[in-house]
Amino acid sequence: MNGLSPAELDAKLREFLTEDIGSGDVTTDSIVPADTVAAAEIVAKSDCVVSGLAVSRRVFELLDPGLTWEERTRPGSKVSAGTTLARLSGKARAILTAERVALNLLQRMCGIATATHLYVEAVAGTGCRILGTRKTAPGLRAFDRIAVRDGGGTNHRFGLFDRILIKDNHRALAGGVVPALEAVRENAPEKVTVEVEVESEEDLREAVLGGVRILLIDNQTPETVARWSGIARETGRPVEIEASGDMTLARVRDYALAGANSISVGRITHSVEAADISLEISHQGHDGRNR
Repeated sequence: MNGLSPAELDAKLREFLTEDIGSGDVTTDSIVPADTVAAAEIVAKSDCVVSGLAVSRRVFELLDPGLTWEERTRPGSKVSAGTTLARLSGKARAILTAERVALNLLQRMCGIATATHLYVEAVAGTGCRILGTRKTAPGLRAFDRIAVRDGGGTNHRFGLFDRILIKDNHRALAGGVVPALEAVRENAPEKVTVEVEVESEEDLREAVLGGVRILLIDNQTPETVARWSGIARETGRPVEIEASGDMTLARVRDYALAGANSISVGRITHSVEAADISLEISHQGHDGRNR
């Protein structure tokens, strides 16, 4: 489950629309005649990296299947304030009623893509990847993951089911790295990727000797990451180093240069600043004729 099928997407978007519309859009239905048609533009009011236009389009289409849509830019594009992202036309009531849900998703996704791109730029040339995490708003993970990719980042595991990640609390309950790995070998499904968070050189050596190929080094200094990466790679075993823990733009490159293959950054999804995007009605008419 790394994404949503068309049916799953529609079901989720209908849920969002139902939450907003309830028994009806009393403002729009009171003011706008049912036969009114309108043309509109979706405009970026801030510089951003584009993500979510397809999702936004589908929100409008669910209320007006006959909507016309012209996309003016592509996912992953960097645009400046004032850029028209898309043009649309159709039933005026549908456009106004769907506007908030469509823009909420689009603004969030553009915000995540923009933040991700800044991190990707910060580690450019190092070979290090920026990872989005499970620190997402419930119900929005599939959208957040698309946005991370559009920003040039990489997705970590989708959920608890598609990778084993032995963290500090798992180690504490199991009694250490070795017994945790033994339990995984006995009880876990076959061919599931195993990753271990390490908090000491002893943890690291036990994980590597136990055949673990991905090590998570959390809340350590770049110097420690460099030293532990060297120890892990001295074994001659193929090991990937993931670093994490309050990764700010100011210091993320230090960890990349310290030898991290990837850096997971929760703040690009859990603390996203939405892009400023608006919908502007440009024309209106009746009986399907824009004017």
